[in-house]
Amino acid sequence: MGMVKVVGLVLHPRRDCGSAVDAIVNWAAERGVTVLGLPDEITRIACSAVPVPVEEMVERAGLLVSLGGDGTMLRTMRLVEGRKTPVLGVNVGRLGFLAEVDLPDLGESLSAIDDHRYTVEPRTAVRTTLPDGRQVTAFNDIALVRVPGHGLAAVGIRVEGSNFVNYAADAVIVATPTGSTAYSFSAGGPIVSPNVRGLIVSAAAAHSSFNRSLVLDTSERVALEVLPTSGRLAIEVDGIIEGYAEPGACLDVEPLPDAAQVIRFGRTSFYERARRKLRVEGSAQAGNANAADAIVVDSFEHQRYEVVLGGEVAGMLHYRRHADRIELLHTEVDQAFSGRGLAGRLAAAALTDARSRSTPVVATCPFVAGYLERHPENES
Repeated sequence: MGMVKVVGLVLHPRRDCGSAVDAIVNWAAERGVTVLGLPDEITRIACSAVPVPVEEMVERAGLLVSLGGDGTMLRTMRLVEGRKTPVLGVNVGRLGFLAEVDLPDLGESLSAIDDHRYTVEPRTAVRTTLPDGRQVTAFNDIALVRVPGHGLAAVGIRVEGSNFVNYAADAVIVATPTGSTAYSFSAGGPIVSPNVRGLIVSAAAAHSSFNRSLVLDTSERVALEVLPTSGRLAIEVDGIIEGYAEPGACLDVEPLPDAAQVIRFGRTSFYERARRKLRVEGSAQAGNANAADAIVVDSFEHQRYEVVLGGEVAGMLHYRRHADRIELLHTEVDQAFSGRGLAGRLAAAALTDARSRSTPVVATCPFVAGYLERHPENES
């Protein structure tokens, strides 16, 4: 990458990125490097970054730094789509999955960039044209999602121009390898290494007899055909609703193999980060159904914590995330696993997770409310 002369910053809309921005600004000042930011983002914090329009930042920056979580990282990659500008992801706040470094390691990472001790890995994206003619790009997934009150997502998967299979489901998802651990994973799809060049097509809560995922090569063309029997569907691009598709619509999904370049230091592998993301706490020894070995995972696409024992979901705690709080709604443990303290494990993990995110908790669930009374130290 040569010596970077200009660095662009992309900040999480709410998390406090001040200390991270200070670290970057100080690093840059010592090296005569210019730091650019987006006006609405950097005016929230006192810093010497130069506010410029997004087009100018993307044009001038030799390196973009994403400060926040996975959403910020996805947005940063979308900004540089198709350019060679590398992106460094820094986790600010709770553990993200896509970012390469956590805040405490930021200084060390900037030095490593100075010393050229890093690699740059390409990331595949998917692009489609919405019914209104706008082009959109996703680095995790493009999904056709059932709209509450409307019918199921009935979607035909066309590969290389001919119909291959039809799904009837709550959602049909086309994911990149990066996105294999997001919505697609919660729908039962495989975890795919980011070094694979391919696309994964999955169905969430499939009602059709066919419910398996497909893995396609990036040289193959796939289209999603909204069948006449389908309800109206929301089109989600990296989790953001960008439009709607009516029965009869057909979305061509085009893979973009080198759409973004991300900086890797090789400290944590994809697999370590995947494990970190896919469970909240605990240790897993499959096949040994000892309650001490239960693990709790945040099945965030289903809005619930699950306690997993011997590879089986033994219980769950449903939640709803609001902008400023998390509501813990209802705890249930499978009868076969009752009496092992698993509900308490769920409550403890949910409260710890909320505290680590600095999120206030509303305990609608009577069990969690009672647990809080018995364990007041868990009040967040």
